[in-house]
Amino acid sequence: MKRYNRLIFVDSDDTCRGPMAKNIMREKHLLNPLEIDSRGLVVLFSEPINQKAEAVLISNGYKSNEHKSQQLVQEDFGDDVLILAMEEQEKDKIWSNFDNVRNLYTLTEYLKINGDVPALYGASLQEYGICCEVIEQLICKLVIKLNEEAMGL
Repeated sequence: MKRYNRLIFVDSDDTCRGPMAKNIMREKHLLNPLEIDSRGLVVLFSEPINQKAEAVLISNGYKSNEHKSQQLVQEDFGDDVLILAMEEQEKDKIWSNFDNVRNLYTLTEYLKINGDVPALYGASLQEYGICCEVIEQLICKLVIKLNEEAMGL
């Protein structure tokens, strides 16, 4: 039974971890395909993906399509939407800033793993690469979980 029709990755400004997760997830095979997006908590104006994030995606064989950051809005929530924040702090901010929040977890919480996806403010290209690898590993686990849910396991 299909539980979700849409998946939104949320990070602080929708220019780094969220778009990396979105681009990696879009390359994976799901038994029940989802609309996959990313959103930010503070998006003052639309921006492209961070250049370091784009570089590590491309170097890992992922496409970096024309991403433009978008603000998370009330209309993004619904019974058929899974919202995965990168950090507990971001999840808490969503709870406090939005009404009727449903299906909200951190990415690691949804996978029953401790910790957050680390923030990358001022980080080196190498740190972006490590974060991309972490996100890729988490996405692989997420795909398995979503496919198992689709099969009723």
